[in-house]
Amino acid sequence: MPSQPNPAQHAGEANERLVYVGDTAPVPISIEVIYYDEHTFEAQTLTALRECPYLHDGHTVTWVNVTGLSRVEVFEQLGQCFGLHPLVLEDMLDTNQRPKVEDYDDYLYMVVKHLEYDQETEAIGADQVSLVLGPQFVVSVQERPGDPFDAIRERLRTGKGRLRKLGADHLAHALLDAIVDSYFLFVERLGDQVDLLQEDLVSSPGPQKLRTLHTLKREMIFLRSAIWPLRELIGNLERWDTPLITQSTILYLRDVYDHTIQVIDALETLRDILSSMLDIYLSSISNRMNEIMKVLTIISTLFIPLTFMVGIYGMNFHFMPELQWRWSYPILWGIMLSVVVGMLSYFRRKKWL
Repeated sequence: MPSQPNPAQHAGEANERLVYVGDTAPVPISIEVIYYDEHTFEAQTLTALRECPYLHDGHTVTWVNVTGLSRVEVFEQLGQCFGLHPLVLEDMLDTNQRPKVEDYDDYLYMVVKHLEYDQETEAIGADQVSLVLGPQFVVSVQERPGDPFDAIRERLRTGKGRLRKLGADHLAHALLDAIVDSYFLFVERLGDQVDLLQEDLVSSPGPQKLRTLHTLKREMIFLRSAIWPLRELIGNLERWDTPLITQSTILYLRDVYDHTIQVIDALETLRDILSSMLDIYLSSISNRMNEIMKVLTIISTLFIPLTFMVGIYGMNFHFMPELQWRWSYPILWGIMLSVVVGMLSYFRRKKWL
């Protein structure tokens, strides 16, 4: 894997040149441009921006979706076309941003995290999605292909619902809503894993279960860092007095805010369960050790009187009358077996077995 730029090495360079800062190698860039209004819809896919894709006709909404961060010149052209601040372009190319929203008067800039599940590593990853909401345009930028926006594209293509009748702010709301709704799948998957682990910790605790518990706790921390800031982000969109968001869209944003609270509440519940599961693991290990010690103690207790009797008759004194008896050997065996049976009966009566 090629080495990635270090953010510390490029501190102070935001206004001079743009650089990609991320944890993975950037994928080839793809640009999807969609124009729509209540009666028309047009979509095209580009590999480069030769001219500004923004239509300034006052009623057509322009949605530019950029996938991949490999070519910095594309973002420079986006900045020139939509009048984006260099700090916005820098944040788009820096995939380590915290979810946030910033007001630049003429447009709003938002950063959210789109979660993905890696089937090979069975781990949850996150792609940064940047959204720019302008008067009649929305620009979305994502690291890699694969997003939860297919349903939105289909609604725009077919004209179902009210999406094509409303402005760019409603499109931005739909994109945010799709990302938040996708979080429920990951919370549900994490909840299923927690339930299975909770049963295993009680029935068969072991080092592997403890490692799984620590893995789930790391995933929980990762999810909280991606989802928790959304509460503040959407709350700010509701409260800010900006002409870019209409009153009708604020009502829809409240619904997204409620979904965010539901996800956060579910995460907090799972977090509490995971915190208590360590106590369950330690209790299970302690109970298992107690059972083992009880068995060993019973075995040792049974052999104490037997060892005493065998020790007496193993001293090899010359004058031991029992050694000359014909039935001394089977009698000794009978006594030892009777002692064992008697002690087991006593333990069972005391409910120690």
